[in-house]
Amino acid sequence: MTQKPASRIVHINGWPGTGKLTVGRLLAKRLGARLIDNHMLLNPAEALFARSNPLHASLREQVRRAVFDHAVRADPAESFVFTDALADDADDRATFSCYLDLAAARGADLVAVLLDCAPEENARRLVAPGRSEALKLTDTAKLQQLRANYKLLRGLAEQTVEIDTTELSPEGTAARILAHLGF
Repeated sequence: MTQKPASRIVHINGWPGTGKLTVGRLLAKRLGARLIDNHMLLNPAEALFARSNPLHASLREQVRRAVFDHAVRADPAESFVFTDALADDADDRATFSCYLDLAAARGADLVAVLLDCAPEENARRLVAPGRSEALKLTDTAKLQQLRANYKLLRGLAEQTVEIDTTELSPEGTAARILAHLGF
């Protein structure tokens, strides 16, 4: 008989504006998990430095490392929901390896969730009220550039769920993820 892991890590990846945080909140509540939104890790650097400043990347990496170092030591029964916007490039694959390492160190299941939606819907959501105040991307031209030049990171976890959120509510998206998790 195989023993179930004490905790679970759900990693939600998607373009800015695909609903990662909203879905993450719903999942965290349902799973009794802690939510670590990518902006918790990014905003200290965003507040202090322009992205072109090398100190931006340095601070962002130090914050991420500190959070992961402490997450390893969290209560073994604790589960986590993380959100991210990772592209399929060497830097972001290295970032994702931190999630693999965290899951291994905690003896946790890692479930990678990829959220995407139609570009027009993505652009509509990107300018939703409250995004700019949270230091989130609201520039539709930048989103279009990201979508044209990069592909989302996928397929690096044993368990992966891909969901098109174009016509799904956040609750519907969360329900699909929870069904995959056996809830």
